[in-house]
Amino acid sequence: MDRVQKLQSKLPGLDDADEFNGSRLVLARMRKGLTISKFAALIGVDRKSVNAYECGRHAPSPETMARIISVLEFPSSFFVGDDIELPTIESGSFRSMRTMLASHRDAARGQVAFGLHFSNWLDKKFGLPKEHIPDFSHQPNPEMAAEAVRREWGLGELSIRNMVHLLESKGVRVFSLAVDARQVDAFSMWKGEHAFIFLNTNKTAERSRFDAAHELGHLVLHKHGIPQGFEAEREADAFAAAFLMPRGSVNAYTPHFPSYSALVEAKTRWTVSVGALAYRMHELGLMSDWQLRSVNIEISQYGRENEPNGSPRESSLILPKILGELYSEGITCAQIARELTIPVAEFEQLLFGLTMTSIAGGKRTTSKSKQAALTRVK
Repeated sequence: MDRVQKLQSKLPGLDDADEFNGSRLVLARMRKGLTISKFAALIGVDRKSVNAYECGRHAPSPETMARIISVLEFPSSFFVGDDIELPTIESGSFRSMRTMLASHRDAARGQVAFGLHFSNWLDKKFGLPKEHIPDFSHQPNPEMAAEAVRREWGLGELSIRNMVHLLESKGVRVFSLAVDARQVDAFSMWKGEHAFIFLNTNKTAERSRFDAAHELGHLVLHKHGIPQGFEAEREADAFAAAFLMPRGSVNAYTPHFPSYSALVEAKTRWTVSVGALAYRMHELGLMSDWQLRSVNIEISQYGRENEPNGSPRESSLILPKILGELYSEGITCAQIARELTIPVAEFEQLLFGLTMTSIAGGKRTTSKSKQAALTRVK
């Protein structure tokens, strides 16, 4: 008996159109980055049949359903149940939209949908930190908005030790965006009163921190609008630079002769890349155009993907606590994935780079912190 026959023999009664949920098939197909035509060829049907399945006009036959499960590697239980909301392109801040392949964009949107799905599951079990994200959509100056957020959060001119911990302590739900594409940087969105940030954790620690601050800029500056277009990205970049490298701090601590080697040493104060510090200094009038060009030439020679004097990658504080608490109650990550009806690998990718917790168990936890408290829902 081949793999398809084995799967088919274990399938529930998914030939009933009232049980099969075509919108979940759309989500699983998009998560795999497959077009309708490619998917139809892989499961041995025509495009019209796939359209009919996805629109809910009729369910696949048991044999076709077995092939769907084999190709997409999702459990049969995933294809029944309520809709899982798939965020629209306009609902958040996907960057590099013009250069992003549609398959990469769709795969990223699918992972965001699973993040929202997991977040809803968490809300039934834990009281997560309350949102405390100031609304400065009325503030046209990103620098002033960054300074105001720092004042409201009591940060002053201090460097930020861990952006992920800070965001979590202010109620932002942070997940990984594990899409194998350099064009996919990060994503943020408001869902009701909940703020979400998804980070590409395959990048250097410095670039990931800047991405996190950039997405915070979108949440703060563009809460009531669609954060897309060059101007919105420019504003979020300016916010991130001012938030991570406050004007007073940069004026006080940057070297008087900003050579490449001097910036490599100085950047550790703010845990930013050499390039980000150079641009910030130039913006504040601390570097000439010639000096900036010289530093950028050296950055290009060494490679922008190999950050010198690199910092440790930042991880979540909340997620290991949650997994540790659940594990103490006998609930493993594999069980969580089953409750969400998604593959364990999909659950793992939501946590990728944000927690060192083993997917099979979830026993390891981090040290206690008062900054990101959570409570168990009884």
